[in-house]
Amino acid sequence: MFQVTVLYEHPEDPARFDEHYDGVHAPLAATIPGLQRYTVTRPGPGPDGSPPPYYLVAVMEYESEAAYRAGTAAPEGRATRADLANFATAGVTVMAGPAGSVV
Repeated sequence: MFQVTVLYEHPEDPARFDEHYDGVHAPLAATIPGLQRYTVTRPGPGPDGSPPPYYLVAVMEYESEAAYRAGTAAPEGRATRADLANFATAGVTVMAGPAGSVV
């Protein structure tokens, strides 16, 4: 299993971000070839009430790194990356690597 974690910084306009992410970006990302699982979390405050470090966390899973690379090179993958400029203006961090189970 190969996992991609996308960390979105807090947007200036959360409502506009959510509208675009939920209505455009997430459906677009869901079409990437080879994508097996796609989850989204909007973290809440920490135990002390402090704001979370990221506004939204998306996790995408592929069978392998090769499947990930092929999917992101496909037109759907390229379109998904290009769409980031339309709403993720506060910044985004992408981390990718092999996923394993701990428990």
